[in-house]
Amino acid sequence: MNKKGFTLIELLIVIAIMAIIASVIFVALNPLQRFQDSRDSVRWQQASQILNAIKLQQVDNGGYLLSDIAVLSTSTNYMITASAVGSGCDDQNSYCTTDVDADGACVDLSQLVTDGYLSAIPFSPTGEYDWASSDLTGYTLEKTESGAVFIRACENENSSEIVLSR
Repeated sequence: MNKKGFTLIELLIVIAIMAIIASVIFVALNPLQRFQDSRDSVRWQQASQILNAIKLQQVDNGGYLLSDIAVLSTSTNYMITASAVGSGCDDQNSYCTTDVDADGACVDLSQLVTDGYLSAIPFSPTGEYDWASSDLTGYTLEKTESGAVFIRACENENSSEIVLSR
């Protein structure tokens, strides 16, 4: 009886080799890090969109900042919101690289949407916290004495602090 085919041992060896190759590839690709890098990239992009909209609005209005930003105290970190929020602005400080300074330290930038500078206020991608579950966007704004505006992402996963200014 001369049967051709694979023996059980040969099949087990092939399966073991394939499993080893698959695990090496999985470790080399590190999908968790790729997802974190992707979310950080979105945060950089969205922070840039917010800052560009603020500065474009300022240019279009003779150098004057949006009224909701103009009235803010300098050197104070405010949570950007998609609507008027009276309190709870610092509730998610445990997720932020740079803390929001006070419970009422929110700035509503919905006027940028109304005026057509943004299609919608962006919310930070879900990392440790699901920012889209509240009016808090996961981005903060700080205005300096010189008029520079800083936009920061609360969370950063695989990069240093995500901060842009102009």
